[in-house]
Amino acid sequence: MEAAVVVEGSAGGSRERLVGFVAEVVDGLALRRQRDNALLYVRGLVEQGGRKSLQPTLFRLHETAARYESMQQFLADSPWDPQVLVRGCAERVAPVIGVTAWILDDTGVAKDGSHSPGVKRQYSGTLGKIGNCQITVSLHAVGERGSLPLGWSLYLPEEWCQDSDRRRKAKIPDSVCFRTKPQLAAELVDAAAGWRIPIAPILADCAYGDDTSLRTRLDTTGCEYVVAVSAKTGVYGPDTSFAVPRPVGRFGRPRTVVRADQKPVSVRALAERLPAEAWQTLACRTTPRGEHVCGRFAFVRVASAHAVVRNHEPPRWEWLIVEWPQGAQAPSDYWLSNLAETTPPQRLARLARLRWTVELDYRQLKGELGLDHYEGRSYLGFHHHTALVTCAHAFLTLERLDPKAPRPA
Repeated sequence: MEAAVVVEGSAGGSRERLVGFVAEVVDGLALRRQRDNALLYVRGLVEQGGRKSLQPTLFRLHETAARYESMQQFLADSPWDPQVLVRGCAERVAPVIGVTAWILDDTGVAKDGSHSPGVKRQYSGTLGKIGNCQITVSLHAVGERGSLPLGWSLYLPEEWCQDSDRRRKAKIPDSVCFRTKPQLAAELVDAAAGWRIPIAPILADCAYGDDTSLRTRLDTTGCEYVVAVSAKTGVYGPDTSFAVPRPVGRFGRPRTVVRADQKPVSVRALAERLPAEAWQTLACRTTPRGEHVCGRFAFVRVASAHAVVRNHEPPRWEWLIVEWPQGAQAPSDYWLSNLAETTPPQRLARLARLRWTVELDYRQLKGELGLDHYEGRSYLGFHHHTALVTCAHAFLTLERLDPKAPRPA
């Protein structure tokens, strides 16, 4: 019989709660050794300071060389599905945090060398420059009482997907092919939407919002969104009319593609010609101290030009949300949203300004829980690590919601 991990008690029962929580979310793993290793790994992430890579973590936990070998295999090669853990955490924690939005984003993990899956010199918002790194796309639920990750997907550049030797060494499954970041994001949303958790409007920056296909896919699947777009994004204004032109001549072929009665304009150009009465000052964010932060916004119904002109799709009316600070020479931000036409302006403004909270998640996931400390070179191992970090993050979220629960020692 395999030996179970023994976890000693601690002040306030926090360690017992950790054991119970992990046991609940890893119940879907097939083998007892997998469940034991998952508990040990999460313990190391939550309880131990210092670098959270495997070897120093096990050293601090006074584990044996045999356990180290077992944990290496568990992370890098064991064929357990990391989504089992992420879903378990989501279905346990999401209902208690008062979910108000889902946020799509990505974060960079700085790496030396060229062997870790997906690593290359590429731009990372985390680094603020082009550097040698991995990029992982992630989906997060944020609410009134906390947040939690809902999924992770490592971005593989095209050169990685086409290099069979590098794929083999990084243990990238044959089924994994090149996907853009918006495509990876859509897959994460599709997966989470099938879980027993509250679904909420999806927020994203313009790296995702500028992707017309992503917005169309979200709308088609019934997902609401408020996503940032670039100032040059083309739209048709609210006074535009669309119609299918009549055939040319008596025997002309019937036409099916709609045409607008005017040319599209950029969202910046549209914002600049709005009358003064279109702008209103609204509270768009509340600080941790309870202070209200206000912004100056306009809300206009528009249709995306790309979908009509390039994709020959019928016009789909959306909200254009524009923020233009008083005294600024130009608007600062633009968003498109498919929320209902009756949505109150203040809700649109608050959702538009809520995306920054994902940075708090990344700060804790990296600063406290070692999201960026995985040193293995396995594609599956990377996703195993992010799933276990998600477990640690979810447990600490529950601990913070319990005023009688002290932080683990």
